[in-house]
Amino acid sequence: MLVEQFGITVRSSRMPHQDSSVKFLDSRVICTERYGSGLSKRYYCGHSGALECERDSTDQTYHSLRDVFVSLFLPHGFPYSVSEDYLEYQLWDTLQAFASSVTGSLATHSLLRGSGVGDSTATVTAATITWLLRDGTGMLGRIVFAWMKGSRLDCDAKRWRLFADILNDVAIFLEILAPVFPLFFTLTVCMAGIFKCIVGVAGGATRAALTVHQARRDNMADVCAKDGSQETLVNLAGLLVSLFLVPLVSESLWVTYVLFLFLTSLHLYANYRAVGSIVMETLNQSRLSIVLAHYLQEGRILSPAAANRMEPLLPGLGVQVPVELGVPLTSLINSVSRLEVLMKGSRSLYLLGWRPDTERLAVVLHEEASSIDVIRSAVHAEILHQRTRSSSHSSLTERDRVAVLAETHAQLDLMFADFHYGAFLHTPILLTCIYLVCAPRDGRPSAIC
Repeated sequence: MLVEQFGITVRSSRMPHQDSSVKFLDSRVICTERYGSGLSKRYYCGHSGALECERDSTDQTYHSLRDVFVSLFLPHGFPYSVSEDYLEYQLWDTLQAFASSVTGSLATHSLLRGSGVGDSTATVTAATITWLLRDGTGMLGRIVFAWMKGSRLDCDAKRWRLFADILNDVAIFLEILAPVFPLFFTLTVCMAGIFKCIVGVAGGATRAALTVHQARRDNMADVCAKDGSQETLVNLAGLLVSLFLVPLVSESLWVTYVLFLFLTSLHLYANYRAVGSIVMETLNQSRLSIVLAHYLQEGRILSPAAANRMEPLLPGLGVQVPVELGVPLTSLINSVSRLEVLMKGSRSLYLLGWRPDTERLAVVLHEEASSIDVIRSAVHAEILHQRTRSSSHSSLTERDRVAVLAETHAQLDLMFADFHYGAFLHTPILLTCIYLVCAPRDGRPSAIC
C-alpha cells in the first residue's frame, strides 16, 4: 500500500482496519493512504490527539466489488508486485484461453462421435484401445520433445509460447477432422495427442519462465496461483458457452468448421498480442542481435521495450547466429598451432573460432569466466558473424579467418566497455541474466583452466 504525507509516498504491507463509523472532531487531513487495489483512506486528528481514519466514501459499492475481484484474481500488491506488462498480457491471455476452451469442447464432441458414442455398432473395447494409443503416443512425444528442446525454452520463451498455441490449434483441428476419415481415425487422434503433449511441455515451461519475469517481489507462487484462478474462471465461462453451442453443432459439420475457423483466428490474434506485449529484460540471441546492430549503426543502446518490439515472434523468422556456447576444447582445437592462433590478440576468458567439423562459430569458456565474459563472447560472435556472413565460410582461407578474428578482437576492445555501460544504464537485469540459444544439449558448458 502507499501512504502519502506532506508530498511523500511510502509503501506499507499491512491491510487497513475496516471502520466506516468514525466521527471526527478535526476536519484537517493528516495523511491519506492508498492501496494497490485502489482503496483509499484518510487519517484525521481525533479525540486527545488520537489518529482516526475514514475510508473514502465515494463509490463504496464499486470499490467493494472491485476489491473482491482484485483479491480473488490478481496477485497481492498489484500492480506494484508485478511487471508493468502484466495486465496487458493477462487480458489478451484471458481472451485466447476462452477461445481455446470453446474450440476444445468442439474437438471433444468430435472425438466422442468418432469413438462411437451414439453408434450401436461401436464397441467399448475399440474406443478404449484408441484412447490408450492416443495417451501412450502423447507420453512418448512429451519425453522426446522435452529431451530435444527443453534447454531452449528459457531462451525464447515468447516464441515457444506462441509456437505452443499454434500447435494446439493444429491438434484441435486434427481432432475435429478425425471423424471425417474413419479409416485413419486412430492415426489422426494419436497425432493430435502427440501435438497436445508437446503443447503441454512447451506451454507449461514457457509459462513458468514468464512467471519469473512477472513476479517482482519474489512472489512467483502468488502470481502462478492467481493465474490458475484466472484460467479456471475463463474455462468456466467457456464451459457455459460450450453447453449452448454443442447442441447447435451436433448435426452440422459445417457449423463446427465455421466456429472453429472464427475461434481459432481469435485465439491466434489474442496470442500474438499477448506475447507481443511482454517486455523481457534479458538478452537472448534475437534481442542481442537487435541491440548490437542498432548500437553499431546508431551508437546507442535500445531500451528493453524497443528491443522487444523489434524481436521476431513467429518461429523460423529472424537471423540466428550459428554459434555454440560452452563447447569442449577438443571441438574447437585440433592442434597446438590452432590454439596459439585463437589465443593471439585475445585478453578475454574465452576462445572464439570456427569448429573444424561443422564450420559453426564456437566458444570455449574459461573456468573463471563471469556473466560479463559470456556476454562479451556472444557480442564477439555476433560481430564476427556480421563480418563473415557475406561470404561462405569454406571460401575463407585460414589466413583470412585469423585476420578477421584479430580485427574483431581489436574492435571489441574499443567498443565493448561503452556497449556494456549503455546496456547497464537501461537495466542491470539485462546484463545479470543472459539466455543464449546456443548451449550444448547437456546444459553443461565446458570450461578450461
